[in-house]
Amino acid sequence: MTRHVVVMGVAGCGKSVVGEQLAGRLGVGWIDGDGFHPEENVRKMRRGIALTDEDRAGWLQRLGAEMAAQPAGAVLACSALKRAYRDTLRAAVPGLRFVHLALGLDEAQQRVAAREGHFYPPSLVASQFVTLEDPAPEAGVVVVDAALPVAEVVARAAAELQATGI
Repeated sequence: MTRHVVVMGVAGCGKSVVGEQLAGRLGVGWIDGDGFHPEENVRKMRRGIALTDEDRAGWLQRLGAEMAAQPAGAVLACSALKRAYRDTLRAAVPGLRFVHLALGLDEAQQRVAAREGHFYPPSLVASQFVTLEDPAPEAGVVVVDAALPVAEVVARAAAELQATGI
């Protein structure tokens, strides 16, 4: 049984806030995927250019290695929008679980617009919804309504993960 979880979803869904609190609740390490983007990726996003699969490939490999390097477990915040991205992470950590923080476009855009000091612009939020491949049918995925208060999102995610063996 793995104690590795990816908190995933579109920009503004609360991956970092929920992920950090979930890691504390589960007693495992915390990894914020944004901190591992190569500088060129950050520059592209700041300019309002969406990342390509090629841009994300090395980043995803590195995130998988970061999780695998924490055998006691870790929670990673990572958009993981496509099945192929999630499969790259699963290859690094067999049994990996995902918590999809589901949020609507309008709410995501409002949240991103309200953030201060973050490199990701509101102009790119809609592109994330185009890219998102619904993970709900996949094994090992928990879906939580990200519009709920953060404490409730964390509690629901932890309860569902623990009920299914994490």
